[in-house]
Amino acid sequence: MGSEIDILAFGAHADDIEIGMGGTAAKYSAAGKKIVFCDLTEAELSSNGTVELRKQEAKQAAAVLGVQERVNLGLADRGLFVTEEAIRKAAGVIRRFQPKIIFAPYEVDRHPDHGRCAQLVREAVFSAGIRKFQTDENLPAHKARTVYFYMINGFHSPDFCVDISSYMERKKQSLLAYRSQFERKDGSAETPLTNGYIEAVEARERMMGKEIGTLYAEGFKVMKPLLLEYDLIGD
Repeated sequence: MGSEIDILAFGAHADDIEIGMGGTAAKYSAAGKKIVFCDLTEAELSSNGTVELRKQEAKQAAAVLGVQERVNLGLADRGLFVTEEAIRKAAGVIRRFQPKIIFAPYEVDRHPDHGRCAQLVREAVFSAGIRKFQTDENLPAHKARTVYFYMINGFHSPDFCVDISSYMERKKQSLLAYRSQFERKDGSAETPLTNGYIEAVEARERMMGKEIGTLYAEGFKVMKPLLLEYDLIGD
């Protein structure tokens, strides 16, 4: 995979990005945009599944959404902190792919790793644009246009929404790829993900859609105000 992609999406664990913005990824992929996913950890502390199985599921889910490449930084699950090493690794990914837009989890979330992922990405985005900041690879500085934040757990008032009515089914298929996480099997632990989680996500996206007059939508938060480059009133 080369440089100059359109979207780089970060998640703390494989399945975070799919939960928060799988429909948006599928929509922009279908429009020909180049998309890369970056998981910060291998989710080695997950109650169900294994690291190797989770990687296979993540690869399958990315293929469903039309993602060009998926990378994993191998940071510690439940050990995500804003450290120099973590910033350097995340900034290196930004410099490697040179994305126009970056996505990360919204920091208000019941899972601490999701909030710390947001904080880490903020730091990495800033550091990646500093010419003298050193990453593991000798790559030139890169400044993304902006950062948007997707929602994983919970329902927050969005700053903007993306209509995913035609891509909700593909989003669900990407989540179903994570059978170890969302399906309860003999011997597996009961977790919030095995108790109607996909149905809850679908209901949330339907509520988001209702807010903007579509069937399904994904909501996002912004780091700075959006610029609208067209006439708000019209003729």
